[in-house]
Amino acid sequence: MKTCDAVVIGAGIVGLATAYRLLEREPSLDLVVLEKEAGPGAHQTGHNSGVIHSGVYYRPGSLKARLCVEGAKALIAFCRDQSIPFEICGKIVAATDAVETERLEELFRRGNANGVAGMSMLSAEEARSIEPHVRCVRALWVPTTGIVDFRKVSKKLAQSVQTRGGRVLFGQPVTALSPGKTRTTVSTPTADYATRLVLNCAGLYADRITRLAGMNPPCRIVPFRGEYYSLKENRRHLVRSLIYPVPDPRFPFLGVHFTRRIDGSVEAGPNAVLAWAREGYTRRTVRFDETWETFSYAGFWRLARLYWKTGLQEMVRSFSRGLFAKALQKLVPEVTTDDLAPGGAGVRAQALSPDGRLLDDFSILTAPGQVHVLNAPSPAATSSLAIGDHVAAKALSFLR
Repeated sequence: MKTCDAVVIGAGIVGLATAYRLLEREPSLDLVVLEKEAGPGAHQTGHNSGVIHSGVYYRPGSLKARLCVEGAKALIAFCRDQSIPFEICGKIVAATDAVETERLEELFRRGNANGVAGMSMLSAEEARSIEPHVRCVRALWVPTTGIVDFRKVSKKLAQSVQTRGGRVLFGQPVTALSPGKTRTTVSTPTADYATRLVLNCAGLYADRITRLAGMNPPCRIVPFRGEYYSLKENRRHLVRSLIYPVPDPRFPFLGVHFTRRIDGSVEAGPNAVLAWAREGYTRRTVRFDETWETFSYAGFWRLARLYWKTGLQEMVRSFSRGLFAKALQKLVPEVTTDDLAPGGAGVRAQALSPDGRLLDDFSILTAPGQVHVLNAPSPAATSSLAIGDHVAAKALSFLR
């Protein structure tokens, strides 16, 4: 049995940012980060599209809205301090019809309410002066949006945690949690840690860790895979920065879009299909116990009854490059099927309530000596340092 002050479960960007902020507030803490993979940022962080979000989409007053705006500023400052390459390239949100134009006005209102600086509404001609190949009737220009490699950010955070005296241990999956009166025992295959604080930042497995700790989470993680194509090198000129659609307010997913990455490549996508495993990055990746977790959950079937047509369309598009290209042509008509090369994929840990609602805001649960980051989808990477500070404040209140 080893003793320590705090155990952070998960070395994705949220877990590492939480550890970093804890040690910033309390440098003397004996802190351990436990990660089941061989390195940091292996899952949602490492499969992220690399966008530094500005905070336009989120309901004013929500945790997402506040922490995204704060987190973007903190992230940019960290990148500057650590010499991590990033670019503030801006983003066009393109409305292609009257309905989307109304939604665009709401986005503009939200962005202003959230404190997003420098936004402006554009005519179609003004939008094409920024993105010459975009098709729209109106557009929103968000100049504060940027791009970065979140894997590099995670590696720097891990190094910073270790420099400050923390331990980041890889290949250490958490197998059990045993809460006691003053300490919780966190077990891995090689060691047990008796700790005063447990901080669950397990991402795709956050609800399972919450249950291991003896709590009953109000939702279940359902994995959705986002599949991308890349524009071939000779067609990258079609996109200068980022081109996004106006999102449907019924869904937390943004729809297919174009993202220039920090290495100069251009991603197109993603779609959003149900994954057969929490780490199901391909159609062939199946874990029957995790698939059963989804299909045995009443909330999933309530969601499916409401949106089965949309889900079916996403699945069909997953198998058709032509349909994928057609969806992209709504924003950039010159894109053809031949312009698309297979890209990567990511899995979103989407929290789903028993009544079938997709949880939109960040969700953080607490109990004495425990903080569980239960739902932290996009823009969690952008918001990570602000989330970490928020979680650290909650956690340290248990020690005072």
